[in-house]
Amino acid sequence: MSGTVRLFVNDDLGEGQSVPLSRDHAHYLFGVMRLTAGDRILLFNGRDGEVSARVVEAGKRGGTLLVEAVTKPLQMPPDLWLLFAPIKKARTDFIVEKAAEMGAARICPVATEFTNSERIRQDRLQAHAVEAAEQCGGTWVPEVAGLEKLDRVLDDWPADRQLMFCDEALVGEAASSSALTGGLGRGGDAPWAILIGPEGGFSDRERQRLRGFDFAHRVSLGPRILRADTAAVAALTLWQMQLGDWT
Repeated sequence: MSGTVRLFVNDDLGEGQSVPLSRDHAHYLFGVMRLTAGDRILLFNGRDGEVSARVVEAGKRGGTLLVEAVTKPLQMPPDLWLLFAPIKKARTDFIVEKAAEMGAARICPVATEFTNSERIRQDRLQAHAVEAAEQCGGTWVPEVAGLEKLDRVLDDWPADRQLMFCDEALVGEAASSSALTGGLGRGGDAPWAILIGPEGGFSDRERQRLRGFDFAHRVSLGPRILRADTAAVAALTLWQMQLGDWT
């Protein structure tokens, strides 16, 4: 069995289910990975966990897999959103990939006053999230939402969701989780989100607005100003260590 090959599909994955392959999937499995009839791979769809499937038909333009057994139950990530301002293409890709690997349930690009990028390719970023889940062994793929203005997101903020606001104005203070644990008086299962600012930082108006919300908890990421992509990984690590499924 080729256990290193994992593939995300949209099909149901019940035992005995036949799974037709798209042309792209067939090219990857049979043209790139050189699998043939009889080989086994792992499949997941974000609903049914992970399953072992056998190649029944292998062709250049398509093929068929047969689901044989469940190998891993569905493992849902914590109810955590990552909000970030898009930056340069490769670094935005990096943020999405690492957020998927590190257990974000939803990835939300937001446009702030100092955001440099006014567009994203949502479909391309979603594909990066799928690839990250395939590689890291996850059974869930986070949704990559469309780009929205930060003000609009805050206008519609869910009343029960706490926000870890990574405030660069706190640079010089030691990284601390006290703001997070202090926001968990109602229990560790509360929905959360992390907000990372753009390369130019938050505007004074945005920072003032965020500080005024009861659900927003200001957090320092340490004594140095981090690049946006580094900050996203650092913030996810801090949250996971204190409140997530790493604890």
